[in-house]
Amino acid sequence: MTVITAPRAHRVPVALGACLLSFAAFWCAQRAAHVSMIDLMVYRAEGETVRAGGDLYALRTTEAHLPTTYPPFAALLFTPLTLLDTAAVRTLATAGNLALLVAFVALSLRLAGHARVESVWWVSAAAVWCEPVWTTLRYGQINLLLAVLVLWDLSRRPGHRWAGAGIGLAAAVKLTPALFAVFLLVTGFVEYLRRGSGGPWSRHAGTAAATFAGATLLAAAVLPYDSWRFWTRMVFEAGRVGLVEDTANQSLRGVLARLLHTTEPGVWWAATAAVAAAGGLGLAVVAELRGRRPWAVVACAVTALLVSPVSWSHHWVWCVPMTLLLAATCRTAALCTAPVFFSYALWWVPHGPGRLELDQSGVELTLSALYVGAGSAFLVLTGVRLSRTCRTV
Repeated sequence: MTVITAPRAHRVPVALGACLLSFAAFWCAQRAAHVSMIDLMVYRAEGETVRAGGDLYALRTTEAHLPTTYPPFAALLFTPLTLLDTAAVRTLATAGNLALLVAFVALSLRLAGHARVESVWWVSAAAVWCEPVWTTLRYGQINLLLAVLVLWDLSRRPGHRWAGAGIGLAAAVKLTPALFAVFLLVTGFVEYLRRGSGGPWSRHAGTAAATFAGATLLAAAVLPYDSWRFWTRMVFEAGRVGLVEDTANQSLRGVLARLLHTTEPGVWWAATAAVAAAGGLGLAVVAELRGRRPWAVVACAVTALLVSPVSWSHHWVWCVPMTLLLAATCRTAALCTAPVFFSYALWWVPHGPGRLELDQSGVELTLSALYVGAGSAFLVLTGVRLSRTCRTV
């Protein structure tokens, strides 16, 4: 039997065609499902509030009466959404997110050391169907934009003049990416203790901090009242984001709330999050100093998702670089990880009005903790791999 393979020159067009076909099917599926893109509508309402000079954090919009939860700088960026009608905004947001997915996959493959052009198209064709990406586009979320900013930043050469700007901007829009700046700062500090110099990490962290400060001060100049309210009050009110026990909350706090059948896990979450933050950040720093940036970046991303008070399932778009990294280094782990994010299993459990998540059984609790389990397993695997290396930090 003779196996016929496409000439290399034809691989890219074939892969591109498959990706476009997958995207077209995805677009049709989203329209057939009558997706609300509800978060995009919130962003647009925030932009309208800014233009009208209204109270940004008194806003309640859409049929779900959703509030503003991001820093004021994000609302400034959302103002151009008000220049188009709703249908046009939805179309552009979907197209833009698909383009961002391709960029995110390309950066993730580069991070994993696999940069073939056809691979970008094949992986993008598949990745669009995983639950975090599907839900990101369903809600019109900005997760892919923030992830691209961070990965673009961390793929710059050491000492690049703009290294840090992407992380700083991402953190000014949404606070969670700030952990990447902390990771760089701690790495630079450890390197300073070892060699008397913080190396490129300290400069990288400094640029991120300066960019974040500049964006935040710009927002304060334009929106002084809203900025004061956010940084003195709203930033501490995690409950504004949503119900902590919601199945979609794939953070340690969400898992503990469901496990303990309580709406406020309190000290249990604080202790668990502190251990996870120290352990995950420590692994990221060790990996970085040993020249294993891919593991460092994904470990930092996973740590941020685990310790955040609320990490909705669509925040886990970082499953893309995590799975690709595992596929390049440990295929068995990749084969175990991919089904977690493609199965939509967390939605198989009772959820919705009535706070049904507080009465989940053992199997249901397991299904509604899959992302946290996968992220924790990745950190354990990272620790095992680092422990087997001969170099010392």
